[in-house]
Amino acid sequence: MQIQNKIAMLLKGSGYTLSAAESCTGGQISHLITMVSGSSEYYLGSVTSYAISVKEKVLGVPDSLIKEHGVVSTEVAGAMAQGVRALTGSTFSVATTGLAEGGDEHFPEGTVCIGVSSEWGTETMIFHCDEGRTGNIRKFAVAALKFLANHITKHVTS
Repeated sequence: MQIQNKIAMLLKGSGYTLSAAESCTGGQISHLITMVSGSSEYYLGSVTSYAISVKEKVLGVPDSLIKEHGVVSTEVAGAMAQGVRALTGSTFSVATTGLAEGGDEHFPEGTVCIGVSSEWGTETMIFHCDEGRTGNIRKFAVAALKFLANHITKHVTS
């Protein structure tokens, strides 16, 4: 089963909602979610915050957090998830920030930091792959949705 279908099974009819904040995935998470018929019942929308200024101004990620930890960090991914959840009023949110191509002084190419947020808290993780830019983006989106599905499952089915 594709992960977006699992998320649909978890959320359809539950009254719970979902939003996304995407940087390095550039809308791929939203694309996967909206490929499922009926996703408008639970999916509120997303912010593709490629620029740091959008992370700060739209999602409310503090400039100090970016300066301290870097834009590619679990701290920023968590803040992005919290920001989009606050912006949309969703129950759950997922966020990505990473390096689909090219590395930096902290992480190699193929690194994504993922954040998920809900009323039960915010969780983050780092995922690595080496599939080239397009492959990395696809793998990042699937990894983020799997992390989200685990978070949802842990809190709404227990």
